[in-house]
Amino acid sequence: MMPTTRRATFRAVLAATAAAVPLTRPVRAAAAQPPAASREATLYKNPQCDCCEGYAAYLRENGYEVRVLPSHDLALISRQQQVPPTLEGCHITMVDGYTVVGHVPIGPVNRLLAERPDIRGISLPGMPMGSPGMGGPKAAPFTIYTIPRDPAAEPAVYAVE
Repeated sequence: MMPTTRRATFRAVLAATAAAVPLTRPVRAAAAQPPAASREATLYKNPQCDCCEGYAAYLRENGYEVRVLPSHDLALISRQQQVPPTLEGCHITMVDGYTVVGHVPIGPVNRLLAERPDIRGISLPGMPMGSPGMGGPKAAPFTIYTIPRDPAAEPAVYAVE
């Protein structure tokens, strides 16, 4: 029989307790959660686009209060927000002074609002399959780009998910 130390007994009890207690909700890093005041979003979309409604539902599921405004002037809104044509998506979301273009996953959105970088916003260009609000399986990592405040500046990679 092996001698039992207090440390070994403590580790065994701790391990048994951790295995027996299920987590009821995911643990989230504090920095990933934006301040409560930034939880309101306005999403501009083409009136016929269903995936935009899916993205609005995704934001709501993640704690955002979303107002959806159908518009036939998305190109104008993109120009007003100084979104480069290469970064355009099928909808534009305004949240706490930032522009979020396309089907950006919630992690980079929350990071943007928590860190508050000096950029105009972020974009996941196009309509990638498997992104929030889009159907189908995710085919590749999503590359999210910055929308610089200076229209002459080059967009940079903000996140890869």
